[in-house]
Amino acid sequence: MEDETIVVTTPSIACDGGDGAAGHPRVFLDVKKRGEIACPYCSRYFVLEKKNS
Repeated sequence: MEDETIVVTTPSIACDGGDGAAGHPRVFLDVKKRGEIACPYCSRYFVLEKKNS
């Protein structure tokens, strides 16, 4: 499976791997520190959307 990149608009997110019962335990991730983070279970890659000021 190819790693998935997801653009998010909130500084913290929850990932459960999707796919219902085939997913993983829900983890809460802080995207704000670096502006990006990978889920330690499923490797989904979350990127914080940059706001145009």
